[in-house]
Amino acid sequence: MLKKDTAIQSEHYQQMATVLAIETSCDETSVAIVKNRHVLSNVVASQIKTHAQYGGVVPEVASRQHVEAVNILIEQALSEAGLGWDGIDAIAGTCAPGLIGALLVGLTAAKTLSMLYQKPFIGVHHLEGHIYASYLSNPELQPPFLCLLVSGGHTSLIHVKACGDYVVLGKTRDDAAGEAFDKVARLMQLGYPGGPIIDKLAKDGNPRAFELPEGKISLPEGRGFHPYDSSFSGLKTAMLRLIQKLEVTEDPLPVADLAASFQYTVAKALTKRAIRCALDHGLTTIAVGGGVAANSGLRSQLQTAATAQGLNVLFPPLKYCTDNAAMIACAAVEHFDKDHRSALNLAAQSRLSVDRVMELYV
Repeated sequence: MLKKDTAIQSEHYQQMATVLAIETSCDETSVAIVKNRHVLSNVVASQIKTHAQYGGVVPEVASRQHVEAVNILIEQALSEAGLGWDGIDAIAGTCAPGLIGALLVGLTAAKTLSMLYQKPFIGVHHLEGHIYASYLSNPELQPPFLCLLVSGGHTSLIHVKACGDYVVLGKTRDDAAGEAFDKVARLMQLGYPGGPIIDKLAKDGNPRAFELPEGKISLPEGRGFHPYDSSFSGLKTAMLRLIQKLEVTEDPLPVADLAASFQYTVAKALTKRAIRCALDHGLTTIAVGGGVAANSGLRSQLQTAATAQGLNVLFPPLKYCTDNAAMIACAAVEHFDKDHRSALNLAAQSRLSVDRVMELYV
């Protein structure tokens, strides 16, 4: 029965579309072509060096650099895939959430290509793209499963029921995990972005050197704590006070121990909530997406805890953790296959909950 099901799925994938997608939601310009959950090309122009001098993303600068890069990357993606426009079935673009100016660059390019080459247009939710990143390395993955989505702007536990059918079970009440990494790196004067720098330093530090608060969300009327929601603002404040204290007593700062302790605490909080959520809802697979999915501490803690509970945990390859168009194209292929299409007057939106994905299609 399993072999028959696998054969049916394989035949289904052979019939799926080839989609060119454009991703410009923040500070990476990316264009990719995906078929059958297989990446034919995925090119990315990062703006990290540009924004590092400001300590974070400057929206207007990001938009201008998207304009400069997008046409070049479209040509490069087609060339690397060895395809012409006759080999493309649909055009996709990230439409929400993100920086409005940045989104408009990619969305306008995608709509223009759709009209010029008479191809269906598909708007894609950025967070749905992160969910689909796991499909790129695990093409046989099927819902239902739990997605732990951890990035610079989002930290969520999402019950993936089907394509376009998502239920948010847990979320951060303040700073996202990636945002906390950036802010703590700034406190230690490590530079931007903070995640990779802290991860590298943590490898030489003691994760138990400093005891830090995990961050909990109280339920109304003293009924304990929310099992799935997270908070990182208290942890950030604790790090600030600890650093200020150590600056008086220690020179230089024990940056490796600070990084390791902070990373351990974040990973512990995320792992605890993801494991409990999966068990409570009878979900046997946890797929992790977003930039923080690249963090070695989270990968180690979550993998160990999931194995102990008999759960399967999936991490995308590092190149699909950060923003990229391959994950956007993968989601678009699925929507195209289900006859979901977007109107050419679809607007860019800075905020849109992932459980409203189907509003993007007519």
